[in-house]
Amino acid sequence: MKISIFLLLPILVFAEDFMSYYEYGEMLYNNPRGVSCAICHGKAGKGGKISEYKDEDGKLIAINAPDITDMELSDMIKSLNSRHKIMPKYYLTNQEIKTIYDYIQQTKNN
Repeated sequence: MKISIFLLLPILVFAEDFMSYYEYGEMLYNNPRGVSCAICHGKAGKGGKISEYKDEDGKLIAINAPDITDMELSDMIKSLNSRHKIMPKYYLTNQEIKTIYDYIQQTKNN
């Protein structure tokens, strides 16, 4: 038994996480539940045009995603736990939302 523990010690000491917190946030932002936040909000969360269409009068209507880089964490949690007309519901935990929020904040500051 003592030999087994001694042999495992180097593995435990040098083991690293599979991915960093930042990488996890990036993964969640880019593909949280099969639909990427980045598709609408952009790579850095600055928002942008999602699509456009002409209404029955021929007027061109743009559908834009908002800039989410300056959102408060509490607002992001509330928004992602609510239903929207366009944005899908992701069913993220509050910790997953915080990880995405932290990723966006770090990306914004780089």
